[in-house]
Formats: sequence, structure tokens, C-alpha cells
Amino acid sequence: MLEISTHKIAQVVLMARELNRAEGELRAFIDRLSEDEQASLVAVMWIGRESFEADDLAEAIQTARAEATVPTADYLLGSPHLSDHLENGLEALGLSAYDDEDDLVRGG
Repeated sequence: MLEISTHKIAQVVLMARELNRAEGELRAFIDRLSEDEQASLVAVMWIGRESFEADDLAEAIQTARAEATVPTADYLLGSPHLSDHLENGLEALGLSAYDDEDDLVRGG
């Protein structure tokens, strides 16, 4: 089970798309997440890039916790196609951040 809301993942997706303008905000946002939220975020990204299957979510979260050797923001920002991987990961898990993204874009 994810320990981060789709709303927060949507925020990361939107900022990652505008990385040249929002890198500082994105780093600060990720740094403010709890360790459990950060591990879930990394796990969703891994599922989206097909390093893990959706059925292996618990294992992916456990691995993210165990292998966290650099700040999560550094790790995620070093990953090409971060926003795509997060969206693909959510989709593989049967979730979507599209409504949350729309709400955020509209100022909600």
C-alpha cells in the first residue's frame, strides 16, 4: 500500500515537467515528505520504469528504504523521464494523478 497520496505525486509530476523552473521547489517538496512517503514515491517511479512489477509494490517500497544512500530528491532528479515514470507507475498500480494534476493546474 502506498504511503503517499496521488495528490502529492501529482505535485511532483508537475514540478518535474518544469524542472528548469521548479527544481528548487521540487527538491524542497521531496525533502519535506516523510521517509515512508519518499520510499513510496521511489517505488512508484521504479514500477513506472519497469524495474518492479505492480504486484511487487511492497518489495519495491522495502528496497527503496533499504537502499536509500543519497537524498531522495537527488536520486529522483537524476532519473530521466521522472514525470513519465511516476505516471506510468501509478497507472500500473491502477491509480491516476490526472484529476489531481488538473486541480493543481487550475489552482485548486
